[in-house]
Amino acid sequence: AALIAARNGKDQIEPVDFNNAIDRVIGGLEKKNKIISKEEKQIVAYHEAGHAVVGWFLEGCDPLVKVSIVPRGVAALGYAQYLPKEQYLYRTQQLIDNMCMALGGRVAEEIFFGQVSTGAQNDLERITRMAYGMVTLYGMNDRIGLVSFNDKTGEYQFQKPYSDETAKMIDEEVRKVIEDARNRTRKIIEEHREHLESIALELLDKEVIYTKDVERLIGKRPFAKTAEHEDVALITESPAAELPNSEEPSTPASDNNETENASSPEDPKNDE
Repeated sequence: AALIAARNGKDQIEPVDFNNAIDRVIGGLEKKNKIISKEEKQIVAYHEAGHAVVGWFLEGCDPLVKVSIVPRGVAALGYAQYLPKEQYLYRTQQLIDNMCMALGGRVAEEIFFGQVSTGAQNDLERITRMAYGMVTLYGMNDRIGLVSFNDKTGEYQFQKPYSDETAKMIDEEVRKVIEDARNRTRKIIEEHREHLESIALELLDKEVIYTKDVERLIGKRPFAKTAEHEDVALITESPAAELPNSEEPSTPASDNNETENASSPEDPKNDE
């Protein structure tokens, strides 16, 4: 933050400098020389708006900080950044909510364009890890039962601790978990189709929008912020884009190829 402030000729650090520093660390430099077509930009805008809208209306998802369709890093074309809280244990519903949020971009493409792009690769990887974790690690699947096949020692390297029949059941349950999340995501997006479109159009116009912009477009999130989120919001909700010549910020990228949210529940820690 201090370096960014100095590069912009400031004699003190401002909240926007912290915001830019977070962006730089998480997502890399803004790629001003990366030119994408109007069609691709539209796809990215609707993709990111899909993430934002689904997460906005699911309580288990972290509060939205901002959404961007500015290319950053090596391959990122857009991203939605969230404000995670300090958490070590995740409930089943939280994992499912986050899977739906991750699927929001892909489902938005399906609904608005009638076809999908390669942009959802990172999202699909995340939801696959979460689904397999729920089924094989955390005992969150009724059909597989209260078992955990966590191989910390490497003893399962050459032989799985379950039969081929169980392996088939695991694959079936993972697909079912993902398909159920996809159907739920589609229902949310269909219900809030106009909200998603208004966010996408705002992104196409401004490229970067913040929590306050989303609240103006679709109303306040129907879930209260925690005190922790309120404190951090004082910094993260300051729009970096309003300051000229600010160093190229960066942040998590979306599936184009994105790294949604630096803190993700796909690998919940369990210190017990």
